[in-house]
Amino acid sequence: MDLEQIFQKIEEFNQNKQGSSDLHSETIFVNGNGPEKFAPLKWLIKKLPHLTNGDELLGHGFILDSYGMYDEKNFKQSYERLFQRKLTKEQGQKTIIYTAPDNKGVFDTIESIHDSFEKLRSKNIILNGKNLPTQIGEWYARCIFGLIQKKSASQRGFDFKQGNDQVEVKVHWSDTSSPKGVKIKRSLLQLSKYLVLIYLSKNFMIREVCFLDSEFVLRKFATKGHTIFLKDQDLQAYFFSKSSKHDNKVKNPTALLKFAKPTFALKIADRFS
Repeated sequence: MDLEQIFQKIEEFNQNKQGSSDLHSETIFVNGNGPEKFAPLKWLIKKLPHLTNGDELLGHGFILDSYGMYDEKNFKQSYERLFQRKLTKEQGQKTIIYTAPDNKGVFDTIESIHDSFEKLRSKNIILNGKNLPTQIGEWYARCIFGLIQKKSASQRGFDFKQGNDQVEVKVHWSDTSSPKGVKIKRSLLQLSKYLVLIYLSKNFMIREVCFLDSEFVLRKFATKGHTIFLKDQDLQAYFFSKSSKHDNKVKNPTALLKFAKPTFALKIADRFS
């Protein structure tokens, strides 16, 4: 048995509607040679005498995915087309999918990522073991606010300064903000004069910026614990898209506009053009 046999059987399964069968209740499916080609593992085992369980698929390079984890739209479309019924939320949460990754595509992508990382290292954007979004956001902050990044005397890695003033930089990477807010350690604010929040979208462009006095944050938002959570609803009046109070802290307006998402750039363009 090889991959081609598996893919052929899955293709065969997809040639006809399966609404009259009870296979719609199956929770383990196998993805074939196409984004919308799926067949129940139970059906495949009956059709392929050399296939007895899912572990054998793993030996052929398949990997396991949980539909409920990421809402794979191709599976939903395939399921509803084949079985002529809606894929319920409950069914989706139970469903496991064997997928055969595009190994060449994955390898090429990893190689491309490696090359990109090397370029970012050579330009002193990636400096340590922090995750990529954090380091890109910190680099944006350095460019926009003219920060100097120096090795910290403590174990925290790097410190940021604007002139002689200590600056705490926090990067949040997501298309939407967390309901809990951005988490800041009280002790780090107590050591800094300013707090810079860089909000990055998933495409690594800046979707919002917030520049605050650390003393103000400690006075207005601090609680009894060691951690402060800064929520959007509490900060939105101070976002760059809403407030020009700290425009004078921007040393490189070109960088701010260049790396901003278009929607964000339009809101601040008249102040930094």
